[in-house]
Amino acid sequence: MADYRSLKYWFHAVGSLLGLLGVVFVVLRLFAYAGQISFSCLNITAWSIIGLMVLVYGAANVLLARAWWHLLAFFEVKANWQWALKTYGLSQVAKYIPGNIFHLAGRQALGMAVGLPARPLAKSALWEVGMLAIGGALFGVLAIPLVWVELSPWLSAVLFLVMTGALFAALRQLLSPSVAAALIWQMAFLFVSAAMFIGILKIVAPSAFTLPVLITLCGAYVIAWLAGFVTPGAPAGMGIREVVLLFLLGVHVGQAELLMVVVLGRAVTVIGDLFYFMVATLLLK
Repeated sequence: MADYRSLKYWFHAVGSLLGLLGVVFVVLRLFAYAGQISFSCLNITAWSIIGLMVLVYGAANVLLARAWWHLLAFFEVKANWQWALKTYGLSQVAKYIPGNIFHLAGRQALGMAVGLPARPLAKSALWEVGMLAIGGALFGVLAIPLVWVELSPWLSAVLFLVMTGALFAALRQLLSPSVAAALIWQMAFLFVSAAMFIGILKIVAPSAFTLPVLITLCGAYVIAWLAGFVTPGAPAGMGIREVVLLFLLGVHVGQAELLMVVVLGRAVTVIGDLFYFMVATLLLK
C-alpha cells in the first residue's frame, strides 16, 4: 500500500510538473510572438460570437452530466436527473484544482451526503473516466491524416463512424443500453468542444478551411484534450492540451494565430465551466 501511494504521488507530481512546463512554454511562445498577436483585431461581432461560445460550452456540460446519470443507472443507483445535473455542475469546477481528481471526489462526497451508496458512486466515476478516454481515442482516428498524409480525411471519418457504431452496439449488447447511451452523450460533448475550437480558429484565422481539413482539426483538438485529460496532476489538462495543439497544428496554422486560438479556447472552456457552476448553484435549487 505504501508503494502504491508513493507511486501515485510521483505520478501526480510528474503530471503537475508537465502541466506547469506546458503553461510556461505557452507563455514564452506568447512573449516571442507578442508583436504579431493583437486581440484588438477582434471586432464586437467576433467577441459576441466568442461570448456565445462560452454559453454553448457551459451548456454542453449537461451532456457529460447526462452520461454520468446513465452510468449511475447502470450501477443501479436511483438518482434524480435534476440532482445529477446540479451535482455535476457544482463539482465540475474542482477539476481546476491541482491534482485533477477533486471534481470526482466532490461528486462522491455530494452523492454520499444524500445517502447514495459509496461503491457504485466510485464505480460510476471510474467508468466515466475510462469511457471518456476511449471516446477521445476514437476521435484520434480523425487526426491520423496529420501524421499519415496518405490516409484521406474522408476515409478516416468513415473509420471513425464505423468504430464508434461498433463500440456502441457492443456496449448495448454486452453491457447495457445505459452504458451505450453514456458513450453517445460523451462523444457529443467532445464534438461540441472541438466545434468551439474550430469556430475560434475561423474567427482568428478566417481563411477558407475545406471540410476535410475541418474533420482533421476536430480530431486534433480532441487528441490534445485527451492528452491533458489523462495526465495526472494537471488541473483540467492545463498546459498539456495547449502544447499538444501547438505541436499538431503548428505547421498548418500560423504560430501567432494558433497562440491566440489556444488562449481564447482555454478562456472559453474555463468561463463556460464557471457559467455551468453558477447555473447549478443559483437556479437548480
